[in-house]
Amino acid sequence: MKDQGILYIVPTPVGNLEDMTFRAIRILKEADLILAEDTRTSGILLKHFEIKNAMQSHHKFNEHKTVENVISKIKAGETVALISDAGTPGISDPGFLLVRECARQGIEVQCLPGATAFVPAIVASGLPDDRFCFEGFLPQKKGRMTRLQTLASEKRTMIFYESPYRLVKTLTQLAEYMGTERQASVSREISKVHEETVRGTLAELTAHFTANEPRGEIVIVVAGIDE
Repeated sequence: MKDQGILYIVPTPVGNLEDMTFRAIRILKEADLILAEDTRTSGILLKHFEIKNAMQSHHKFNEHKTVENVISKIKAGETVALISDAGTPGISDPGFLLVRECARQGIEVQCLPGATAFVPAIVASGLPDDRFCFEGFLPQKKGRMTRLQTLASEKRTMIFYESPYRLVKTLTQLAEYMGTERQASVSREISKVHEETVRGTLAELTAHFTANEPRGEIVIVVAGIDE
């Protein structure tokens, strides 16, 4: 009987393709199957590094359905590598369900260290980064105001992901609940040509991005409340 395979969680660049690690390229070349959030997006990455392995779609809309199938492949001895469109899978991206199920069933899971957007954003913000909380995307509707109300008294630095289309609305609401003078920063296009970090109060950032339409993936970092 063939030994059980392994699930590798492989981070991919959030911007510059040079951020791909040598180990990540090797694992993807050796994998029997690559699970990709968007096969078209990942196809560009794999082509760049001349990786020609079998690829299967694994995203938030089909994640529940594909987990069982993937588990059976690993149990049969296949090595499976999971990638997302950018960054580390499972961090505000599909992956958690598969990792949880592998852990439950005693399947080995190895997560490679690598690119993720929030670490460069908090380090570059100039805000305290010895203790922080990662909030990912705020709820779109239900529970959004409750979450903001709770976070208004958070003492640690907070990290949020946001789309450029909702940035001004989110900054306005953060200012509403946390005060216009609360220090914050907005990083966008991390590791890309037009990478930018803008620092200031929530009021200043709201004004800046109202006047300058934001583009690219966004990370908002907000200072905790002063004790």
